[in-house]
Amino acid sequence: MAETEKQKSIQPPTKLYRIGEVVRCTPFTRQTIHNYTTMGLLSETEWTEGGHRLYDESVFRRLSLILELRKTKSLAELRRMLLDDSFGSLSSSGRDSHPNSSKN
Repeated sequence: MAETEKQKSIQPPTKLYRIGEVVRCTPFTRQTIHNYTTMGLLSETEWTEGGHRLYDESVFRRLSLILELRKTKSLAELRRMLLDDSFGSLSSSGRDSHPNSSKN
């Protein structure tokens, strides 16, 4: 019985994707992913030691939603909608600051 409880608590690690992997799996360019991240439409989960953004699997759901909304909405409308709580806003607490941002 204790073994069954241990098995239930084991979670596989979250897969993290570099921007190149996201680009290969979506119709978006590297620059578009970067722009959407800068605008707050996407949120990187972590940064590598080398300063590269890492995204979790939720980025694909978010990009699918963006792709669909871009058919009928301007970028400004899309941004307002996605940052609204009804779409699950991206909180700044979920974003790590860039490791080099404190350097002068």
